[in-house]
Amino acid sequence: MNMRHRNNVTVTGRDDGPAVVLAHGFGCDQNMWRLIVPALAEQYRVVLFDYVGSGGSDLSAWDPERYASLDGYARDVVEVCAELDLRQAVFVGHSVSAMVGVLAAASAPERIGALVMVAPSPRYIDDDGYRGGFGAEDIEELLESLEANYLGWSSAMAPVIMGNPERPELGQELTSSFCATDPDIARVFARTTFLSDSREDLRSVSVPTLVLDCAEDVIAPREVGAYVQAAVPGSRLVTLPATGHCPQLSAPEATAEAILDFLRTPR
Repeated sequence: MNMRHRNNVTVTGRDDGPAVVLAHGFGCDQNMWRLIVPALAEQYRVVLFDYVGSGGSDLSAWDPERYASLDGYARDVVEVCAELDLRQAVFVGHSVSAMVGVLAAASAPERIGALVMVAPSPRYIDDDGYRGGFGAEDIEELLESLEANYLGWSSAMAPVIMGNPERPELGQELTSSFCATDPDIARVFARTTFLSDSREDLRSVSVPTLVLDCAEDVIAPREVGAYVQAAVPGSRLVTLPATGHCPQLSAPEATAEAILDFLRTPR
């Protein structure tokens, strides 16, 4: 199968520049990065893609068993990197994609040489000594609501996830993105996302890592960003002056500058 077609791969920026791979989160697609791509493309080769089941990906490649775990998405990343012959690329993962990047870097260290985790969460459910932001009952109710009425759930939850109620156009954009996803695919991806636990995987990260959290984020509160930074050896934590779970849309300049500062740091 042609991975470029399967994952709707887009390559922009400098052909001779270091590679930066941008990976979207649940219910989104590569369009979510559009406000920061121009800043990155001036110096870097920017690779965007859609996970199978999202955006302009090949829906015929959807496999509910493969994508019932984050490993399936990590395989997508590795296969796209291999298709483009990327070596030591910087993987920028938003939300659940931050953990996908951890898995991809572990399985193909020759392909991924650094990680940027944007609003990451290794586990959304609270545990002993760990605050993920949600109780187990909260997540089960969220998933039951999503499965019962995905469009209604999207309309209600997207503005909450996005935050910034004074800028309703942001919540409307995320709602539209959620609603464009096939409900059956979204149900699988949601369970994969919200029931995942990647805490142990963080300890095995051996590449330079930047953790970006937001000043206010109901999905990944600041305690989670601090946990990720403490768990990943040698990682750096930057708190963006942003509200909500999608700083690449709500605070694109600050997000791009933080990423560029990390990219310019000698490794």
